Amino acid sequence: MALMRAMVLDRPGLPLTMRERETPAPGRGEVLVQIAACGVCRTDLHVVDGELPRPKLPIVPGHEIVGRVAAVGEGVTGFALGERIGVPWLGWTCGTCPYCRTERENLCDAPLFTGYTRDGGYATHTLADARYCFPLPEGLGDAEAAPLLCAGLIGWRSYRMAGDGAALGLYGFGAAAHILAQVAAWQGRRVYAFTRAGDTAAQDFARSLGARWAGSSEEMPPEPLDAAIIFAPVGALVPAALRAVKKGGRVVCGGIHMSDIPSFPYAILWEERQVVSVANLTRADAHEFLALAPKAGLRIEVKNYPLTAANTALDDLRAGRLQGAAVLRPA
Repeated sequence: MALMRAMVLDRPGLPLTMRERETPAPGRGEVLVQIAACGVCRTDLHVVDGELPRPKLPIVPGHEIVGRVAAVGEGVTGFALGERIGVPWLGWTCGTCPYCRTERENLCDAPLFTGYTRDGGYATHTLADARYCFPLPEGLGDAEAAPLLCAGLIGWRSYRMAGDGAALGLYGFGAAAHILAQVAAWQGRRVYAFTRAGDTAAQDFARSLGARWAGSSEEMPPEPLDAAIIFAPVGALVPAALRAVKKGGRVVCGGIHMSDIPSFPYAILWEERQVVSVANLTRADAHEFLALAPKAGLRIEVKNYPLTAANTALDDLRAGRLQGAAVLRPA
């Protein structure tokens, strides 16, 4: 039996460890993916650092997977051997709960998540349910396509939830915001980017991708916002964003984890401002965004790391040393 390699989390708070395992055979409905690239997402940090409860342990993190179909299980149709596909965060849903039956599978009562409750992409190979995999658009390399599978997809769901307003604020200019800023600018919206105080490199990066203005999250934008999306896991940004949106504006919390939101005066929520959260994604979101992405002419900024440097990539993300997205390359 051929061996695969994987970076494994044995317990939250510990570094990942390189392990060799037997390469698994796909079961019914599954595909075996030979991984070419896997993005390093802030959600991976939440898993590794123990901020998300009850991961499957040991677990192979990673849910922005780009690879080639190496084998198909019984009953799989629609994917050919060697085809390039993407594997996202949502790895399986029950199909029978009230949410699944009403086209809200992102809220499934008994889901499985790639890199959290089923093994993910910090590896040379992974198994995936074929129904939750997607063919990828041409025009982007493997490393550049990887962040589309979460930063892009969850970002897109957040973006649609923010509504159609012309003035959009993005708080936390990381992997998701650097993709969404380009989509918004391409659609003719006015983008305002908010970063850590003093992070002039991130502000320059935001302006290079179409932002009209970039400044500290402690500042007010040049005009009231129609909506704001918060990607940084910082609860204190919620009242900051509420102060920046106009009457009837919406603040979207786009992360899976956030520090506690501090108390704030009702006056900044009044006048029909809203605070909403985004949970996971649906397959419909993925099909919609992956069809749109090539048209927007996206420039995906990535920093490549070998698979063995997964802990370094996570440290760089944790410390805010990245511009764009980190990507692991198993080869």
